[in-house]
Amino acid sequence: MTSYLVILRLIKKGAEADIYLTTWNGRKSILKIRKRKKYRNEILDNRIRTLRTIREAKMISEVKSFGVNTPLVYFVDQNKFEIYLQFVPGDLVRDLSNKMIIKICEKIGKILGTLHKNGIMHGDVTTSNFILTSNQLTILDFGLAQRTEKIEDHAIDLRLFKEVLNSAHVSIVNQAWSSFLSGYGKIVGASRKEKVISQVSDIEKRGRYANVV
Repeated sequence: MTSYLVILRLIKKGAEADIYLTTWNGRKSILKIRKRKKYRNEILDNRIRTLRTIREAKMISEVKSFGVNTPLVYFVDQNKFEIYLQFVPGDLVRDLSNKMIIKICEKIGKILGTLHKNGIMHGDVTTSNFILTSNQLTILDFGLAQRTEKIEDHAIDLRLFKEVLNSAHVSIVNQAWSSFLSGYGKIVGASRKEKVISQVSDIEKRGRYANVV
């Protein structure tokens, strides 16, 4: 009989969800609970959280068919807005050496390129959402993911990752970004890559103009 284990350890508080370390049927597990937004009507909020919980679980499972490593989904409780996920051991890319991060960025580029090629925007591409286990890279957190073929949406993913490199890995930003784009281009092709990069530049220009104004 399937059962919950009530022992929880909070490991991350987020704007959309809290993340706990627990177990599921004797296996070490990650529990993600989508949080109530008090500014929203309760009925609407429950519906949004239900739909996003279901969508995220489906996305995590779906991208495996593209050859992308994600945690296994153990159980979804849409009434409690909860997802039990496989615990993936390893090191967050964020915490690796600079030399290793530069190298891994090419793999991150390939993973994101694969998602985009299959019409999925991740929505939160950071070095904290990739775990390296031995030589295997796993992507986490599809809470903001959505299906889209739009170049601008894909450019937002790239722009976010570039911002992360600029803020968290400033000493290697140029090498890491170049490595990332190399991997990305190998998957989406040179033409698509240039279109997305051009859109990234447009987004950056709009941001600078907004700051000036």
